[in-house]
Amino acid sequence: MSQNKDVESSIPLTSMPRASDVERDLTHGEHIEVKITEPRAPSNQPKKITIPAIIIIPIWMACSISVILYNKYIFDRFDGLNFPYPVFLTTWHLIFSAISTRILQRTTTLVDGAKDIDMTRDRWVRSILPIGALFSGSLILSNYAYLSLSVSFIQMLKAFVPVAILLISFAFKIQEPNRRLMAIVLMISTGCALAAYGEVHFEVFGFICQCAAIVFEASRLVMIQILLHGMKMDPIVSLHYYAPVCAVINAVLIPFFEGMEPFYALHRVGLLVLFTNAGVAFALNVAAVFLISVGSGLILTLAGVLKDILLITGSVIAFGSPIAAIQVFGYSISLGGLIIFKTTGGK
Repeated sequence: MSQNKDVESSIPLTSMPRASDVERDLTHGEHIEVKITEPRAPSNQPKKITIPAIIIIPIWMACSISVILYNKYIFDRFDGLNFPYPVFLTTWHLIFSAISTRILQRTTTLVDGAKDIDMTRDRWVRSILPIGALFSGSLILSNYAYLSLSVSFIQMLKAFVPVAILLISFAFKIQEPNRRLMAIVLMISTGCALAAYGEVHFEVFGFICQCAAIVFEASRLVMIQILLHGMKMDPIVSLHYYAPVCAVINAVLIPFFEGMEPFYALHRVGLLVLFTNAGVAFALNVAAVFLISVGSGLILTLAGVLKDILLITGSVIAFGSPIAAIQVFGYSISLGGLIIFKTTGGK
């Protein structure tokens, strides 16, 4: 929906003399330099935890792959637990995340970024609520796609998100098209089209759900750029604000989309699966907080590409999803366009 995302005078000020740095003795014309040092932070202030990139990148990749394969396992009626209720499961994830972020806020420094945000009622209504609604729609629709499409095919289609972002930005004149951007759009679109053409088990309903999820996610990311411009919100802080909104929206939708069936079928999954599934999903957001502070844009982009390749490979092994050669070729083109898009900052 960055990220990723999240996803961001000719004379230097340091070369200009300041009255606070230099005092002139008017009698002798001499200069007396006054050194100013920054105040030290209190010794009792908690230090922020940092994790080396070589450790956090594999952890983030493992969490991301595990969440998707775990959800597919819960939904799948042949090789899984046959619990086809994505709205209920998404609502449970959001409730778990809303509670967990508030626990972290009181026990750690991971949610300290929320202190720097002046969240007024007007800003919440104008920004958090509509973005949360788009986020909710993206989560529900993308999870519905997993009911009928393979994990590998869905990951190939997700490469189209940057194209959707660019098209929406062009439509609302947020960004002006240029040759490089149009080449990126063409590369990714061609790759996704080849991936869809080569899909063996193509389902129209699942394809429409995933395409709609991409539109919702791209709209959410564009709205974040417009409405929350200048506000720094890492994945945990974002979840702190969006999870309660999305949980309420999803809970309202459960009776209309799934009725009481999810509650009757809870015995198929059990408490252990529910809590571990939500825990892994939340751990992914925690890992993302450490991830964005340890690597350059290129490293994170390559890590994301490797994660997608491993996820597709894992889905083939776990669920036996067939992949045609034309899909591999098309996805390679899409990944090329995706790397160019992210390394150039989408400009």
